[in-house]
Amino acid sequence: ACFRLLCSLLLPALFLSGILCVCLVVLLWGVRLWIQRKRQLSSAGRDGTRPLLVAFFHPYCNAGGGGERVLWCAIRTVQKKYRNVTCVVYTGDRDATGEEIVEGAFRRFNIKLIHPVKFVFLKKRFLVEASLYPHFTLLGQSLGSVFLGWEALLKCVPDIYIDSMGYAFTIPLFKYLGGCRVGCYVHYPTISTDMLSVVRNQNTRFNNAAFITSSPFFSKFKLVYYYFFAFMYGLVGSCSDVVMVNSSWTLNHILSLWRAGACTSVVYPPCDVQTFLDIPLEVEKSTSKYSIVSVSQFRPEKDHPLQIRAFAKLLKEKRVGQQPSLKLILIGGCRNQQDEERVNKLKCLCEELGVGDDVIFRINIPFEELKRHLAEATIGLHTMWNEHFGIGVVECMAAGTVILAHNSGGPKLDIVVPHEGHVTGFLAEDEDSYAETMAYIFSLPPEKRLEIRENARRSVQRFSDQHFEETFLLSVEPLFK
Repeated sequence: ACFRLLCSLLLPALFLSGILCVCLVVLLWGVRLWIQRKRQLSSAGRDGTRPLLVAFFHPYCNAGGGGERVLWCAIRTVQKKYRNVTCVVYTGDRDATGEEIVEGAFRRFNIKLIHPVKFVFLKKRFLVEASLYPHFTLLGQSLGSVFLGWEALLKCVPDIYIDSMGYAFTIPLFKYLGGCRVGCYVHYPTISTDMLSVVRNQNTRFNNAAFITSSPFFSKFKLVYYYFFAFMYGLVGSCSDVVMVNSSWTLNHILSLWRAGACTSVVYPPCDVQTFLDIPLEVEKSTSKYSIVSVSQFRPEKDHPLQIRAFAKLLKEKRVGQQPSLKLILIGGCRNQQDEERVNKLKCLCEELGVGDDVIFRINIPFEELKRHLAEATIGLHTMWNEHFGIGVVECMAAGTVILAHNSGGPKLDIVVPHEGHVTGFLAEDEDSYAETMAYIFSLPPEKRLEIRENARRSVQRFSDQHFEETFLLSVEPLFK
């Protein structure tokens, strides 16, 4: 009797599920046809022809970081290569006009576009703000990006869609509903096996709170959540027709998560190497004062507190003897109020450690000022754990500073590596090793530092704009066929 009852309930349930699935497929197919019709009606030219629409999804295109440099170089590269193309940028930067954004790209990165760009301004960018999701942040931002992507798709249906900011969950939307050829440039995997290991080993980091690490239950729950998210992330990422990654470290993670090796390639981000190479390189004349420069956005993962603590430790040890004066100059971009609050907390940390007068903050500065600071600096400092690549690291090396980067990620695998058997820079991991290594660099004879700086300069030629253009065009070529 129980079996018959179960069958009598199961069969209608299966039938209803089938009907719902068919309705969903029909609905999605109808939406796809409607979107295709919308594209044909809105983009036909006067003579019946129209330019190819190449859209870049970059909600924070006016942020001024390394990811934005990749965006503008990619657009300039497409404009150089393909004539009958209109480049579109989906952005949430509604506090600036298109002209101001383009002018900002030139001012910050020295990048001048060949043709005008069409901007599609999105109203729902708040849906991808981390502050909106105090818990389940990865999932919340990813679902938010789908809604933001839907707004973008409704406003402009492109022929080619490139996610240039890491919102992989938008890729199926544009491919299957928009009918677009899709590609992506991955700066940093949304989730990585390293993140899984942090939770598994119950380590405290900026994205793994102490109350979770201290509780076996919460750690196991978060691990299950991370594995589920990693599965979903791999599923949406594998929809890409073309995948570009910015380093060997990112490549390894994307291959293990997305399993799309046939269409995945490393495209090193474009660094304005030549501009920095124009800075004259010579033995330091002044021995009375030195500066240490850090170039990175004021985001939590960049770990500016580690820089300040290591610098304070260095100063404390140096004050024992007669030593030259040292300044730590923190150069970076602030995207929003959260970043500004972070800067204020860093200033408070400087005061607590007694180095308030020795640490200088330079926020959203023009390119020429950045260049001047790098030209005058002795050490270039970088502290992010598992930095995907590190454009700031390359810029410091090209400008002629002695780089001291974190012993992980892109700097370890791709950038601060021996060149023709010669040292190009140094790596460190914690407060003590950073302070010790900085002290060691300052203790070197100026001639020895010059030798390291020259080696570093020779090694960074492979990260030039020209090399980026060649590898980028080679990678996206299937999208234009």
